[in-house]
Amino acid sequence: MVMKINQMKQIGYITLVFLLAVGGCKMTKPYQEPELNVPSKYYGYEKEYLKDTTSIAQMPWTEFFSDSILISLVDTALQNNIDLQIADLYVEIGQARLKQSKANYFPSVGFTPFKYRRDYYSENYNNWGSNRARRNHGEGNIPSSFYTERLDYESSIDLSWELDIWGKMSAQKRAALNNYMKTQEFQKAVKTSLVSEIASTYFYLAYLRSQIDVYNDNLVLLDNTLRIVELQYEAGEVTSLAVKQTTSQKLRAQTLIPQLEREFIRQENKLNRLIGRHAQTIELNNLSLPMVDEDHVVGLPIELLSNRPDVAASEYQLKESYERAGIANAMRYPSVKLGASLGLNTFQLEKLLNPAGSGFLLLNGLVYQPIFQQRKLKTNYEIALKEKEIAELKFRDKFIQATNEVSNALMAIDKMKEELSLAQERVEAAQRAVKDANMLFRSGLANYLEVITAQREALDSELNLVAAKMRLLGADVELYRSLGGGWR
Repeated sequence: MVMKINQMKQIGYITLVFLLAVGGCKMTKPYQEPELNVPSKYYGYEKEYLKDTTSIAQMPWTEFFSDSILISLVDTALQNNIDLQIADLYVEIGQARLKQSKANYFPSVGFTPFKYRRDYYSENYNNWGSNRARRNHGEGNIPSSFYTERLDYESSIDLSWELDIWGKMSAQKRAALNNYMKTQEFQKAVKTSLVSEIASTYFYLAYLRSQIDVYNDNLVLLDNTLRIVELQYEAGEVTSLAVKQTTSQKLRAQTLIPQLEREFIRQENKLNRLIGRHAQTIELNNLSLPMVDEDHVVGLPIELLSNRPDVAASEYQLKESYERAGIANAMRYPSVKLGASLGLNTFQLEKLLNPAGSGFLLLNGLVYQPIFQQRKLKTNYEIALKEKEIAELKFRDKFIQATNEVSNALMAIDKMKEELSLAQERVEAAQRAVKDANMLFRSGLANYLEVITAQREALDSELNLVAAKMRLLGADVELYRSLGGGWR
């Protein structure tokens, strides 16, 4: 008995030394941020950025947008939008997986309240008489029909625990944490996209409404011109061609209005869907620029790593791939599992609840080393390494894409400001031309074609001004989105 105890101690010491020796061998390499060669400033944007200034990406959307109706629409969408609700559920799924990964450190415990087993065999069964048949029939009395070879009743508690020797379970926990953080960034990205899309759609609605107003105002001018031409025709001063051409110009303007109204309703339905409600009328304020700093404080490109949700999510994906590679590597090495079972077992039901005569305690340990599994484990590890390389390339590409989008938005704003200024000058010139043409027409110094041409130019210039305003609005929203704003 003493020898057995000493042998058990020796085995325990050897096991302890083995565990301590390999316990520090982690299969997961620590995450190393790739060299991104981050530029010091955005291409085409030469202004210096002061560290104590706040980038527009860090502005809450309630401060970036000044339109009260737009703010109300965005606020409603953040409560009701379906895509955002789905993103919230993905965050909860990630949180559940994170909790589950933390539980891997604890042993698994199972309880079997009652188990019944009864085995029947015939006379040629190779293990006949191992227990009950021998006792019931004797050595020379082999049963000729099915007999009960085994009968037992059992109630037990089973426990198993895998030791985290190679850091596999800790890597699973870190992978789940990165996945959870990635879902949070996905939620932010959905919010950023939602805020930007609602703003863009709202401004487009205002743009369509402005176009309709311009055409309606132009119809009033065309009506006046048509009446004058009809009077001149009755007086014999112009031919019927003048009446037909003026009427055609008026009908052309009238035809475009239903097209714009149809598109307006379609965009209203789109905006209502984004808000998460059925179709209804949406009120609009006048088309106006948001209250944004004229210098567009954009911060440094490195700040995109924390501001842009899609860039941050891509980095979390890369971090997770590091852990997945470590897990795949750890699966190739021995696993150590400890187990225990405590319970009651007997072949007579009435004796099952007798701990003294029916109790049992089983302790077991297992060291399992996979040797040959058709190259599955090595292939899984090689694939995990390649997936890590893919994740790194995607992260690099996402960051380059982000910096390019900011540069494009900045350049677009600068050029569109110039375009807007020229469009305003064009409108002023066209309005003066219409005024002069009408005066000359009434005095007989200009014909109806010159009036129609001046009015058409005025119409085109006003539509161009509205479109330039819309493009600048869209560029402001795009800059806000590309910097990672809108989720705060």
